[in-house]
Amino acid sequence: DIVNTRRCVQIKQKITNIAWKLILPVLLIVIWMVLSSLNIWSTYILPTPYMVWSEFIDCIVSGLIWKHVGMSLLRVVQGFLLAAIVSIPLAIVLTVSHRMRTLSSGMIEFFRHVPPLALLPLLILWLGIGESSKIAIVFLATVYPIFLNALMGFSEVDGKLVEMAHQYGLSKKQIFLHVTIPYAIPYIVSGLRIGLGYSWRSLIGAEMIAASSGIGYWILDAQTMARSDIVIVGIIVIGLCGIISDALFRWITHRMLSRYMTGGDVYGA
Repeated sequence: DIVNTRRCVQIKQKITNIAWKLILPVLLIVIWMVLSSLNIWSTYILPTPYMVWSEFIDCIVSGLIWKHVGMSLLRVVQGFLLAAIVSIPLAIVLTVSHRMRTLSSGMIEFFRHVPPLALLPLLILWLGIGESSKIAIVFLATVYPIFLNALMGFSEVDGKLVEMAHQYGLSKKQIFLHVTIPYAIPYIVSGLRIGLGYSWRSLIGAEMIAASSGIGYWILDAQTMARSDIVIVGIIVIGLCGIISDALFRWITHRMLSRYMTGGDVYGA
């Protein structure tokens, strides 16, 4: 009975949370419908919700939406995984070697403040307008949040835990494997979540400049054809892709790393 009661409470809480999250989107749609009905702007500038919904369904049925989403998703996954593979080991190296950390700190701080899209002209010159330049943009946008969060997690291990490990006779390697890494996992997960969001944002900008497919290209192409309804559909698709990818990431990390994430990740899972 106690277990069933707890489950009922949890279900009610989830339903309540979902309801609260839907309030603002529903309110926005209502305002949109009212403004459309008043004919303050032409449908060229502000299409009606029905026009956008009809176009959304048409794009799903025709398969156009899956083509562009698939290309963008592939680029995001490649750039994101590459950033994770590079940034986490780099954070470990700079945690272990203070000399390397001091040597590289200036360069890291410099490029941390350079927007990835500012490097796109150079990347196009070096890598061409193919997939490599788009993946490189995703990599550059994603690598810093993952790296900095991982570095913070490895560097800010509770000194009392390390001291206790020394008292139990653990070697430096054992302390790193059994104390430092578990302590840093919530920080790493937070960095990965933030980086995943950054990867979508940066990719869309790159696709608007140098691409022949993807959501960013699709939106820009719709703008050149004065199809504001397709532009709005593209914006909605970007948001949905971000929400779904973030939810999937949270589900995977919860399943795999729940014992390290009992307090929720630093980002607020």
